[in-house]
Amino acid sequence: MKDILHVDLNNFFASCECMINEEIRNKPVAVCGSPEERHGIVLAKNYLAKDCGVKTGHTIWQAKQLCPNLVVVLPNFSLYVDFSKKVRKILLDYTDLVEPFSIDESWLDVTNSKMFGSAEQIAEEIRQRVLAETGLTVSIGVSFNKIFAKLGSDLKKPNAITIINKQNFKDVVWKLPVSDMLMIGRATTKKLNDMGIYTIGELAGLSRDFLVQKFGKNGNLLYEYSNGIGNDIVKNYYEFIPPKSIGNSTTCYRDLTTGAEVKEVLTTLSQSVVSRMIESGFVNAKTIKLWVKDNALETVGKQCKFNGLSTYNNITKTAYELFESVYDWHLPVRALGISVCDFYDGSVQLDLFGEINGKKSKLDKQVLSIKNKFGENVLMQGNSLFDSHLGKPLGGLHAYQNSKNDKT
Repeated sequence: MKDILHVDLNNFFASCECMINEEIRNKPVAVCGSPEERHGIVLAKNYLAKDCGVKTGHTIWQAKQLCPNLVVVLPNFSLYVDFSKKVRKILLDYTDLVEPFSIDESWLDVTNSKMFGSAEQIAEEIRQRVLAETGLTVSIGVSFNKIFAKLGSDLKKPNAITIINKQNFKDVVWKLPVSDMLMIGRATTKKLNDMGIYTIGELAGLSRDFLVQKFGKNGNLLYEYSNGIGNDIVKNYYEFIPPKSIGNSTTCYRDLTTGAEVKEVLTTLSQSVVSRMIESGFVNAKTIKLWVKDNALETVGKQCKFNGLSTYNNITKTAYELFESVYDWHLPVRALGISVCDFYDGSVQLDLFGEINGKKSKLDKQVLSIKNKFGENVLMQGNSLFDSHLGKPLGGLHAYQNSKNDKT
């Protein structure tokens, strides 16, 4: 049996902002896109803002109505990457088997790290070190597979450790709603609820054959994950495999009804795509793809060749042009997704990177700084920069590489 940890940084974006600005540490804080505009969307918030009722996906004016003294800050992706790197270096002190799931989440396999103590002792040491060395807090799940380790990290927040083992998992996990389990999003939750299945324990009680009949091949995963079977392979951090595509998508907290709202979400998605391209060592992509889902859950998509430099402004502009050409506003928009592929060799493009009509964007300068500072190729797998803030896979923003990482 393996010992697997899932380390989740609490309120990551907002916590990073509070660490570099003492004046806002004890105030409600929200990281928002386009804070100068009332329709800008809340991307992340701290616990003080959450206690006021502020939710990810609220517009700024909605958040301000709930929390008049809310401090609104722009997202600073280079800052978040910097903190993420510092935390990841701590994790790599214990094992090479560190698999990033997003910028603020990672799995570790510490089965063969007994020199540092038990899995629980390692988790406690990591919790203390992250707090001491970065000022950030983490929640850590300790279990015998990746699914339950992640579930454990969600159960106690902030700055806590949860143990889910063979002896207690039925008592701890099975009473939870099915929506708490990784890979179960809104659509799957609704389908299960319509079948009278509300808890993970009720799901675990269904036969494998029945679930396969209802959900296809994903029925196997639903059966295994709910019963604590399998999925205990944590990838080696240094065995980097370049992705064939990088993308992000989000199911919005509320339906979008205007082009301005769509552009706001596309901007956020594009920023995340560019950040992940940087971390994967890429500068440019030749193809951009967009898909749109309406609130009747019908999906349309379109792709085009991408000739400009892969800055988030250019990706946003092209994605919005695709949106205007493919969507007729017959219904409000429920979800959006962007992906890029056909990557250039970044090494031959660095001298051009960041030039947009004779200007260098702020993000591009950050990109060059990040590449110069960190150098190595880093692949961030699974959920994107925003997944833990905007929602779960199948219900929120997620990043994907190739089809194998798409969620059901």
